[in-house]
Amino acid sequence: MKEQSVATQQFVDIAEIKNGIVFLKNGGMRRVLMVSGINFDLKSEEEQNIVLYAFQNFLNTLDFSMQFVIHSRKMNIDAYLENLKNREEQEENELLRNQISEYSEFIKSFVEQNAVMAKTFFAVVPYDPIQIAGAAADLLSGLKFWEKKKTKKEEEGTEQKLTQLDQRTDQVISGLNQIGLRAVALNNEELIELFYNYYNPAKIERKKLKIAQDGKN
Repeated sequence: MKEQSVATQQFVDIAEIKNGIVFLKNGGMRRVLMVSGINFDLKSEEEQNIVLYAFQNFLNTLDFSMQFVIHSRKMNIDAYLENLKNREEQEENELLRNQISEYSEFIKSFVEQNAVMAKTFFAVVPYDPIQIAGAAADLLSGLKFWEKKKTKKEEEGTEQKLTQLDQRTDQVISGLNQIGLRAVALNNEELIELFYNYYNPAKIERKKLKIAQDGKN
């Protein structure tokens, strides 16, 4: 089991998740934003064109590449069924109690026969380190003063990268808000939950991610 775990980790590019940021093994960083959706089909043709034009303008303002991901998973209704069960036990009216019981059984049967899928939308904001050419990298690594100052330089470099990532994140959130889309950065717990679900496709969601109402993590 241990060998299988180690082998699996070799295929995962994530080094660690810290302060709401995904640190990659190659030195890159990612911040994942959960984005609300809009019912595009219910909008008029004019409104659809406005949204498309606004989204095009948003993409044109970016000087970096980013990723949009649609995460489709089987919906977990365990908590909903548990609430119904508690409601049924607390209900004093026998007629209502029977109706709740029948409704619960209907939901269970429906979900067993029909996969109810939930779609979640994410925007991934990247920052990747600048790669130094091979000859230059060999030269720098051979200089003693470079080795002495390496730790300090790495700390300064990390702070600069975080600043750049924060600026990019603010730019993306602002651009999506102008289109009418709400975007919130995931915190550590939500990121771990997301990647657990992503790397375990055979399982249903353990916990449904939600966009915070106050915009905080």
